Amino acid sequence: MPKSEILNKSTKILLNYLLGISLFVWLTYSIYTQLMNQANLGEALDRMLDLLADRGLFTLLGVILLMLVNWGLEARKWQFLVKPLEDVPFRRAFMAILSGVSLSINTPNRIGEYGGRILYVKNRNKLKAIAATVVGSFSQLIVTALFGLAGLIYYLDNFGLNEAGSRLSPQVREIGLICLLVIVSLLIILLYFRLKIIVSLFEKVSWLRKAKVFIQIIARYSPKELRKLLLLSAVRYIVFSAQYLILLYVLGVELVWWQGLLMISTIYLVMAVVPTIAIAELGLRGRVSIYFLGLLSPNTAGIIAATVAIWLINLILPAAMGSILLLGVKIFKEK
Repeated sequence: MPKSEILNKSTKILLNYLLGISLFVWLTYSIYTQLMNQANLGEALDRMLDLLADRGLFTLLGVILLMLVNWGLEARKWQFLVKPLEDVPFRRAFMAILSGVSLSINTPNRIGEYGGRILYVKNRNKLKAIAATVVGSFSQLIVTALFGLAGLIYYLDNFGLNEAGSRLSPQVREIGLICLLVIVSLLIILLYFRLKIIVSLFEKVSWLRKAKVFIQIIARYSPKELRKLLLLSAVRYIVFSAQYLILLYVLGVELVWWQGLLMISTIYLVMAVVPTIAIAELGLRGRVSIYFLGLLSPNTAGIIAATVAIWLINLILPAAMGSILLLGVKIFKEK
């Protein structure tokens, strides 16, 4: 082997180690500092641990296992999406998902997930894998919108909008809000099953034409495959909604389960449309949760504790696992 190739290989190995360690240190520090800066986190954790000690640590372990099911379903979705590009074993897909969660916690609306996932595919497929991942996010958005629509209808029918600050009557605003969400939902469903529209857009716009080759993967999925993807997204949505509901019950928040699920769907809808940075969203998530779930139960402390618990279990714990996995990722391939 020529000396230059040996040096090149050694340089890549060194860079892989340095970047892997740097990412791990940066992500660990980010998680730690944000946790320390969260308002009322200590109080919520104390209440959560006290109640869990009284009402069942086994339930907490069950919720953590459901976290693995939650992200396992996302891994299955991503494995399915990148299959036209290359065969990715489920274990590798799961590692990619956790790494994506880790890199997403400091980025707006978790766009860092794309960067984490593409580290696990071949260099020639990285940009196409981003396009494939967008389809998966699209399917999850549709499910969030549909469940959120049901939750919003329940909320408006039972509690209504505040009359202050608008010349329009609450009834007009409620109908307008529902109609808007229905129209948006129908449009994204139509676009989802007509993904070739996106490809044709890239063909028509001159400055996007060069990138057409990287998004053609979008047009490869058949309606049957897209329906399967929606089913996986719906099952995943039910799993993480059930986690939230279980934690609410364990932490002493008394409510009717189906009403709780509808309000949780409304919370997820609001969180989906509000731009946030994942690791810093706990305060907003807490306020939104108290507003909607507080209409069903006066146990504000329990609602906050459940919100903190679901945030720690479904985001911070996977992010910590992903930051460790990034230590072993070869960011620079040998070839």
